[in-house]
Amino acid sequence: MSDYAAPILYAVVMWWFLTGVILWLNHRPRRTHAWSFGATSLALAGALWAIAWSAGEPTEAGAYAAFTAALVVWGWQEMAFYMGFLAGPRRTAGLPTARGLARFGQAAATNLWHEAAIILGALAVAWLTEGRPNRIALWTYLVLWGMNLSARLNLYLGVRNLNAEFLPEHLRYLGSFFRRAPMNALFPVAMTLATAILLVLLHPAVTESASAFALAGHTMMATLMALAILEHGFLMLPLPSAALWGWGLPARRPAGDADTRTAR
Repeated sequence: MSDYAAPILYAVVMWWFLTGVILWLNHRPRRTHAWSFGATSLALAGALWAIAWSAGEPTEAGAYAAFTAALVVWGWQEMAFYMGFLAGPRRTAGLPTARGLARFGQAAATNLWHEAAIILGALAVAWLTEGRPNRIALWTYLVLWGMNLSARLNLYLGVRNLNAEFLPEHLRYLGSFFRRAPMNALFPVAMTLATAILLVLLHPAVTESASAFALAGHTMMATLMALAILEHGFLMLPLPSAALWGWGLPARRPAGDADTRTAR
């Protein structure tokens, strides 16, 4: 079991630390965002180089490098969205009277450019790793994308905990597309699929013939999936998830100040 401790701990610490840093930077004054995003864009360039290099390194070090680089690429995507540089053509709250496809269209318009950037990012990572023995970066990126999309769809359809405190001031209008509900039809399906994918990701790491590369890479990816499942649980369970990143969040505002009108 000691062989698994290092990749598990590394994935947990990176998930917790990078999420907190991104939250902290996103909630900084708007005048700081251009500098933060510029520095992150330099990190993005370095991460893409690391992905290209590590793709030819099916080693333990290559697995760690690919996993870390994928997290940085995803972090850039998140900062581009939450800082408002790549969001969508709609920057206002949803109409209270909107229902069905009209409401979905308004919600989709708030992050259209973000989704396009994510797809381009996936294509770039796929191209950099195509035909190479180490594609940990691609699978890590796809795990992050899939679970992020699932979380946003669940927030749209209805969850118990909206976690609106994670939204920076300039994106408070997104809260108007969140819905509070005890359950939605997608949630159990998403959790079942995510659990199945977790087992698929973990299997190469627990076979007797697992190499150091497979053990490290697949353990980190499976841990990341487990953490994403945990984050989904936070949406439905009465747990203080924001406390995990209290150091990255500003002091909470009164609930009435947030633009989190829920659709009925």
